[in-house]
Amino acid sequence: MQIHFYKYQGTGNDFVIMDNRDGRYNALTNQQVHDLCHRRFGIGADGVMLLNRQEGYDFGMKYYNADGNEGSMCGNGGRCLVAFAHKMGLQQESLRFLAVDGPHEASMNGADWVNLKMQDVDWVEQGPLYFYLNTGSPHFVKYVDDVQAVDVYTEGQAIRYNDRFAREGTNVNFVQKLENGIFVRTYERGVEDETYSCGTGVTAAALTFAGSEEKTYTVPVQTLGGKLEVRFTKTGERSFRDIWLCGPALNVFEGDLVINS
Repeated sequence: MQIHFYKYQGTGNDFVIMDNRDGRYNALTNQQVHDLCHRRFGIGADGVMLLNRQEGYDFGMKYYNADGNEGSMCGNGGRCLVAFAHKMGLQQESLRFLAVDGPHEASMNGADWVNLKMQDVDWVEQGPLYFYLNTGSPHFVKYVDDVQAVDVYTEGQAIRYNDRFAREGTNVNFVQKLENGIFVRTYERGVEDETYSCGTGVTAAALTFAGSEEKTYTVPVQTLGGKLEVRFTKTGERSFRDIWLCGPALNVFEGDLVINS
């Protein structure tokens, strides 16, 4: 199979993207996705996305994790796909698309800043040392004193594969409070390693960072790959509405590749 691909990154979370509105990549296999994402023998990426036609929406989003399996919602991936759709001629002021977790809307500020509306959150589990919630993907959130000192791979893997989470998996976020906002590092299931940034992860962390007051919050987020911003309104003790993940989404390069059928 010959493919024409684009490489995008959003704060270091990187993706191989293909325009599949004519269905030419419908036969893409899980093994081919895995091979494309391999950083030694492929293009290298945290995931693969297809820009699809979707009735009733501007486009559809299909997302695969680096392990080759179709994944749950990817926030940075969604932002990158919006930027790609804009490049492909979908230049409306506001775009609506359908992802695996439901409808989303998005807009662009300038050439490479994307605002992506996430799903509402109505449930947050809080333990003595953690939070657990779903922001399109499941996230375990743990606050630490020095996030740079954390062995994210080892500690994240231990939580992701513990007795509770091993079967379905969870993403694991380590969060440090800063003078203005938070610093987040994430172990991602499907990648099975730390990534430079995770959109649904920083969203989950930002929601847990909110105070007790029911109001609108803007939380600056630092990741290894750069800066993001999460805006939302807290409407109850554990409920959040109008959640927006905002940040850069950049086209790195494009090319052609023949992959094994």
